[in-house]
Amino acid sequence: MFNLRKLWQSSGGLHLTDYHKEQSTQQPVRKLSAASAPELVIPLQQHSGHKPKIIVKAGDWVYKGQCLAEAEGIISVPVHASTSGKIQAIEERPIAHPSGLNDVCVILIPDGQDNWGDQRLAPIENYTEASAASLCERVREAGIVGLGGAVFPSAIKLDIPTPVQLTTLVLNGAECEPYITCDDMLMREQAREIITGCLIMLRALHEHAPADGLTCLIGIEDNKPQAIQAMQVAAQQAKDSRIKIVPVPTQYPTGGERQLIHILTGREVPSSGRPTDIGVLCHNVATARAIYQAIVLGQPLISRYVTVTGKGVVQPQNFDVPIGLNMQTLIQAAGGYTSKAKRLVMGGSMMGVALPTDQIPVVKATNCLWVSEQVAETTPLPCIRCGRCAEACPVHLLPQQLYWHARARNLEKVEQHHIFDCIECGCCAYVCPSHIPLVDYYRYAKADIYVQREAREKADLARERHDFHQERLERAKREKAEKLAKHKEASQTKTNPSDDKQAAIQAALERAKVKKAQQAVASPTTTEDKPA
Repeated sequence: MFNLRKLWQSSGGLHLTDYHKEQSTQQPVRKLSAASAPELVIPLQQHSGHKPKIIVKAGDWVYKGQCLAEAEGIISVPVHASTSGKIQAIEERPIAHPSGLNDVCVILIPDGQDNWGDQRLAPIENYTEASAASLCERVREAGIVGLGGAVFPSAIKLDIPTPVQLTTLVLNGAECEPYITCDDMLMREQAREIITGCLIMLRALHEHAPADGLTCLIGIEDNKPQAIQAMQVAAQQAKDSRIKIVPVPTQYPTGGERQLIHILTGREVPSSGRPTDIGVLCHNVATARAIYQAIVLGQPLISRYVTVTGKGVVQPQNFDVPIGLNMQTLIQAAGGYTSKAKRLVMGGSMMGVALPTDQIPVVKATNCLWVSEQVAETTPLPCIRCGRCAEACPVHLLPQQLYWHARARNLEKVEQHHIFDCIECGCCAYVCPSHIPLVDYYRYAKADIYVQREAREKADLARERHDFHQERLERAKREKAEKLAKHKEASQTKTNPSDDKQAAIQAALERAKVKKAQQAVASPTTTEDKPA
């Protein structure tokens, strides 16, 4: 029995002919062991925000779940060891990025024991009475980020400012991207843990709920009947009327945060705004399960479900993969490459990014490895101004105008056309008859804007420091001049000691002269007065 609920129509988007999801859902999820891996490469930067601070060194022996790098700043989360073993090195290695650039990683050699030691976090057994602050702190300690792709620290999203009032918690189980099925399989196999994680989040948000309580809507595309059924059973077993399982129409990109919120609630997230501005908070179902593991089991985020699929791999399926496992090892677990393998993509066919090599570790953002038989995109042709991109855009942008301004590097115009509202879903590029890689232009323009903003901030900071330095020099010069002026004035007003002595002598001579004159008047001596 499903919750009947009114849904709102989302404009734009695509009805794809084939989502290629059945390839990787024919077998149960297979758990891969970190203990048997030759090495784990654990990057420090696996989330949006500041890089964590490394607290281990080469040669250290660590337990499973032990913190390797602690959060640095507000927008940051720690990184933990996926198994027990020895830190071989801390060095730069290639990371999951299309540029193929290196970043700082912790190289861990497993000892084969998978020993937790005493590194498990203390479970919060009675989470229904725990404070919101303690739950958010545990989520932060566990290194949990959004597992839907954005990898933004989850504790920050749960730590809502006091004045904000929420009405709805949305759990995103739509998973609209072609080829990706990790959330689908997670909902089939771990529905109870997801629902428990949902209850924990409702508890963490209870202070921001209205008088009639907070509602949780779990949106799942209707092409996942087994996941919907499993989640409905788990929700009924929880016996909490606040939780509602809502099947939504299959359309790309229904899984976008703003799109799913509109479909479920009818509310539009304002441009450059956040869902909390309209009383809604959205999390991924995999994030809810990670929160359950952190609160109830005391486990940090050290593994995740990953889909391995495509015609370029022998046996497509889903795996429970430890963070830091080499992608080549993961591909081998799926039977290895076929003769059709041409390109390795992290993500699906619409928003995925091509990787230069498979010698890269699985990170928190890795939800899928798609081994494609496609070599490269068709050579772009000139834009014919057909307008299909604008019709397909789910966020009501003007992709053609964005393309021209981005190509001309007119960044002011690009910002005026709200480029940061673009979710990079790829709908515009998909329908473009000229095969123009529109999203690549938008990504380049966004990066260019960020670089210019950073340069302006640095220039402003340098200017402020220069002005402060000049003011300090001027102040010191003024203080010195004032001091000299005071000293001169004091020296001019102060009497010279030698002058005082001369004045005293002169005064004494004058007194002696006056006294002598007085004596002469008092006793005169003339000849008439002399005796005969």
